[in-house]
Amino acid sequence: MRLRWRGLACLCLCGVLVWFLADAGDVRADTKDALVLCARSVIPSLFPFLVISSLLLSLGFGQLTAPWLAGLMEPLFRVPGAGSAALVLGLVGGYPIGARTAADLYRESLVSREEAERLLAFCNNSNPVFLISVLGAGVFGSVRTGVWLWLIHVLSALLTGLVFRGSGNAAVRRPVARPAPFQAVRFVPALVGAVRSALSGMLSVCAFVVFFYVLARPLAALGGRPGPVLVGAVELFSLTPLLTADRFGLVLAAGAAGWGGLSVLCQTLAVLEGSGLRLRNCLLGKAVQCAFSLLLAALLAGYALG
Repeated sequence: MRLRWRGLACLCLCGVLVWFLADAGDVRADTKDALVLCARSVIPSLFPFLVISSLLLSLGFGQLTAPWLAGLMEPLFRVPGAGSAALVLGLVGGYPIGARTAADLYRESLVSREEAERLLAFCNNSNPVFLISVLGAGVFGSVRTGVWLWLIHVLSALLTGLVFRGSGNAAVRRPVARPAPFQAVRFVPALVGAVRSALSGMLSVCAFVVFFYVLARPLAALGGRPGPVLVGAVELFSLTPLLTADRFGLVLAAGAAGWGGLSVLCQTLAVLEGSGLRLRNCLLGKAVQCAFSLLLAALLAGYALG
C-alpha cells in the first residue's frame, strides 16, 4: 500500500514538474508575486509576533499566566494554565505562532506531550489584522464585518478546544516537571535567541507561502464557485482577491480561515520539527474548526453583512 501511495505521489509530482516547465513564464511571475506578498504582508505581520512570542516564553510568560488562567484552561480544555500562552499568542499573532508556542511550552516542560498536542487542535489561529483589515475592510468594505469574522473565528476555535478536551489520555494527567516560576534568564541573550529562532521560522513560513501560492494560481482560473473553494483549501492569501462581498463570500472566508489551508499545515509542521509533537491533532482540529466556522458564518451572515 505504501509503495502504491509513493508511486502515485511521484506521478503527481512529475505532472507538476511538467507543468512548471511548460508554463515557466507564468510560474516565474507567480513566484515573484508570492515573494512580493511575503515582503509586503506576511513578514511585517508575522515576524514581530514570532520574536515577541518566543521572548515572552523565555522570560516566563507561561509561568506568569498559569495561576491566573488555570481555572479556565484546566476544566474547559484539560490543559494547565500555562497553555493559555499558546491560546492567547495564537489568537493575536496568527499562524503558526500558536503551534510554535505549544511546542515551546512542551520543550520547557510546562505541559505534557498529550497536553501540547491537545493545544495544537485549537490554538493555531488566524491573525485578527488579516480578518478585520484585509478581509473585513478590504474585501467586504466593512470593519464591522471583519470583527464578526474574527468573533466567528475565535468562537469556532474555542468550540474545537472543547471537542478535543478528551483527546489522548485526558482522564489521567501524567506528571510534568514544572520549572520554578520566573527563571533567571537575561534579557539580551533571550532576545538574540528569539530573533534567530523567529528568522528560521520565518524562512520556512515564506517558503511554504510561495510554493502553495504558485500551486493555487491555476485553481483560481477555474472560475465560478469551485475555483475559490479549492484555492481556499490550498492557500489562504491567494483566496483574498477571489472573494465576493456577499453571503457566499463571508461563509467561504470564515471556513477558509478556520481551515488555514495546506500551506498553514506545512508551516505548522515546519515549526514542530524536532519537538516530538505529532501533526495529527492539528490537522483534525483545523477540519473541525472549519466546520464550526462554516456553520457559524451561515447562521450569522445576516448580522455580519447587515
